[in-house]
Amino acid sequence: QVQLVESGGGLVQAGGSLRLSCAVSGLTFSSYAMGWFRQAPGKERNVVAAISRSAGKSYYQDSVKGRFTISRDNAKNTVYLQMNSLKPEDTAVYYCAAGRSGNYDYPLYDQAPYDYWGQGTQVTVSS
Repeated sequence: QVQLVESGGGLVQAGGSLRLSCAVSGLTFSSYAMGWFRQAPGKERNVVAAISRSAGKSYYQDSVKGRFTISRDNAKNTVYLQMNSLKPEDTAVYYCAAGRSGNYDYPLYDQAPYDYWGQGTQVTVSS
């Protein structure tokens, strides 16, 4: 049984920081590309950041470049999202996801290849 469990969300003031974690079990973690997505009320779910299997490559949505950092620890089966300089527009439910990238060690920035999803964690940034 595959499980992805996010933690670390909460309420923070604008300019503050949060670190999200996603603990993964039930699959060979190092074989999966990982991603963080978010969905704000009334909006579609979109990719925030993604990281390749080996952590050698990463992808960021333009609005978070320079503020967010995705990382992974394949020994701990965990992916992280360090979020700095948070803005009210970062308020959303954040989801982690695991997907296969085939023979290529690339981050996956589209939702379609992701096979497994966490339940989400709420991030609220107050102004």
